[in-house]
Amino acid sequence: MSAKQKVVVWGRNGCSFCANVKAVLEANAHPYEWIDVEGKDVLRDVLEVKYGTRLIPVVEIGGEGKYEALLHNELDRLEALLTNQ
Repeated sequence: MSAKQKVVVWGRNGCSFCANVKAVLEANAHPYEWIDVEGKDVLRDVLEVKYGTRLIPVVEIGGEGKYEALLHNELDRLEALLTNQ
């Protein structure tokens, strides 16, 4: 993954898994965009259309219109992807 990769985290405050994702990103000094889906069914609808899930967190990594998504059950791969930059 190149250094110019963008990270977008879809989650909600109070979600322990979301907090873990943010902690990993911050520990690696990696900036990220936070999309809060709390009470916003339309955003969960977007996740369902894009990735077939309404569960959070979802982490998108990429750029230039091409993103790889790590779903809630794949987050163990996040740190490895960040360290391979």
